Amino acid sequence: MSDEILTAIADGVATVTMNRPDQRNAMNTAMLTGLRAAFDDLESRRDVRVVLVRGAGPAFCAGMDLKEMESRAGARDPEGDVMGVLQRVERSRHPTIALVHGDAIAGGCELALHCDLRVMAESARIGMPLARIGMIVPFPLGQKLVEIIGPAHTRQLLFTGRPIDGKRAYEIGMVHQVAPAAGVEAAALALARTVADNAPLSLAGMKAVIQRAVANRPAVDHADLDAAALSARKSADASEGRRAMLEKRKPNFRGE
Repeated sequence: MSDEILTAIADGVATVTMNRPDQRNAMNTAMLTGLRAAFDDLESRRDVRVVLVRGAGPAFCAGMDLKEMESRAGARDPEGDVMGVLQRVERSRHPTIALVHGDAIAGGCELALHCDLRVMAESARIGMPLARIGMIVPFPLGQKLVEIIGPAHTRQLLFTGRPIDGKRAYEIGMVHQVAPAAGVEAAALALARTVADNAPLSLAGMKAVIQRAVANRPAVDHADLDAAALSARKSADASEGRRAMLEKRKPNFRGE
């Protein structure tokens, strides 16, 4: 297993930890590969009833690794890798809980949304600031936002690019439980324990029912939107946005 992903199992609860604390757990290729491998490994484990996803250090996940993304600009689609991994997390046979103890930004926000349940610290932030770096949300990820918080709140989140705190995320139904930072880990573990104490066949069956109920999502045609997202990702503005974020300055967008 990759050092970027750590897995531990105790009393029916598997904890999957993103382990790049110095990079705020930004998703690079190694982390994405490790995350997929971890969920593949857990799928058949009979000693696992629920999976807790968390980050090491102060952040949950800061999204894509912008340095790697900029260095690979024009190469194969890195967001395709992210979407594949997120969908693997969503398809997990086991119920999943995101422990959002710190910021969950862009891909980190989507990782939390692709878990079944979310527990968030009051002081943490969650958001999709793609407009700030000249990018368009991939359709399946925008669709997930609309599914969970509805079109009105999705518009506000995407158009402003501003993250929201735990209290606001709870108000709009983005997370299931919010707690003070000092108690958020205990709250998430208590929820995991409540889930794990239930019958494993019931948990797997009810998750399958929910997945089937939303199974028509991929049927929506979005080829034109995929093309627009790809064009934006390869644009000069997107490169400027990534560099500005890394250099901690305001980007100079030109619409090209």
